[in-house]
Amino acid sequence: MGIRLGDIAPDFEAQTTKGPIKFHEWIGNSWAILFSHPGDFTPVCTTELAEVARRAPDFEKRNVKLIGISANGLEDHHKWVEDINEWGSTSVQYPIIADADRKISTLYDMLDEQDPTNRDAKGLPFTIRTVFIIDPKKVIRLTLSYPASTGRNFDEILRVVDSLQIGDKYRVTTPVNWKKGDDVIVHPTVSNEEAKTLFPEFKIHKPYLRTTPLKVE
Repeated sequence: MGIRLGDIAPDFEAQTTKGPIKFHEWIGNSWAILFSHPGDFTPVCTTELAEVARRAPDFEKRNVKLIGISANGLEDHHKWVEDINEWGSTSVQYPIIADADRKISTLYDMLDEQDPTNRDAKGLPFTIRTVFIIDPKKVIRLTLSYPASTGRNFDEILRVVDSLQIGDKYRVTTPVNWKKGDDVIVHPTVSNEEAKTLFPEFKIHKPYLRTTPLKVE
């Protein structure tokens, strides 16, 4: 059975471009994003890793650690990082896990078993473009899977991080196409009496749909 939302993220030890890690220990008290790549020296992945490097300050201010994983060894990873930095005019500072044997990809159910073209020279399946958002309690809060042909939208991933963090702190949920600064939805577990105190400007649209402005940094 695959990993589900609410599961504890499987712990593991791995070699990375920044040295060996124990995953849970590496996360510490931060949020974490683990994102997989089918292989090194691939065009879509190169653009993604460069974008994440450029956006690293946006994740850092949200207390989010970034870690990539690709089905190659460290030697290839280091050479690939040079290409990424050159192409993207950036500097990749987050670690990339070496997973040539697919052990971690298998642990996280990230292998592409359906697409017969997404395989290496040995016939081993590559990983699909999977994203895991993991909170400080090591709980899986989001999973996203993209086909190998489609690059990820990291604006959306940041938006989800904002939604999760705000929801944890303020007892709210976020509506369709929400962005930080927009009105939010009062959580169903908050009574109208509580809402008067917590959210003085809240509005009742339907008994089950109440919105409120929320000022957050």
